[in-house]
Amino acid sequence: MGTISKHKNQIRLYYSSENSLGQQVGAYVSSSEKKLLSIDISKTEVTGTQWTEIAEGLGIEVSELIGIDHPDFKKKYGEDHIKLKTNDWLKILEKNPQLLKYPIAIHGKDYIRLESSAAFKKFMEDDSAGINNHW
Repeated sequence: MGTISKHKNQIRLYYSSENSLGQQVGAYVSSSEKKLLSIDISKTEVTGTQWTEIAEGLGIEVSELIGIDHPDFKKKYGEDHIKLKTNDWLKILEKNPQLLKYPIAIHGKDYIRLESSAAFKKFMEDDSAGINNHW
């Protein structure tokens, strides 16, 4: 059983207000009249177990949640291909929330990558219409 509470009538949104995409999505969330649980990982701790569950739900490795092209990542870890263990990637995400590659929405059993603010807006519009799309 997972550690993240999921319900078909609730949308959970994980994002970082410390990067530009997260700021855009955060602004949209603030202005939205939708009921969703938004989790700004810059202000709210997400456990390693939860990140692992999110990565599994998306069908990716934890390392793929991190924007390795982000200037902060390159400055600290270099531009060469970095091979780390899952726990190391989790620590990077915990200490550097701005490195979250894209916001993630969880709606019921669906995990959705929101790779742009337009994708988030469309996801919210489609959800209003009862359409269940994956981005």
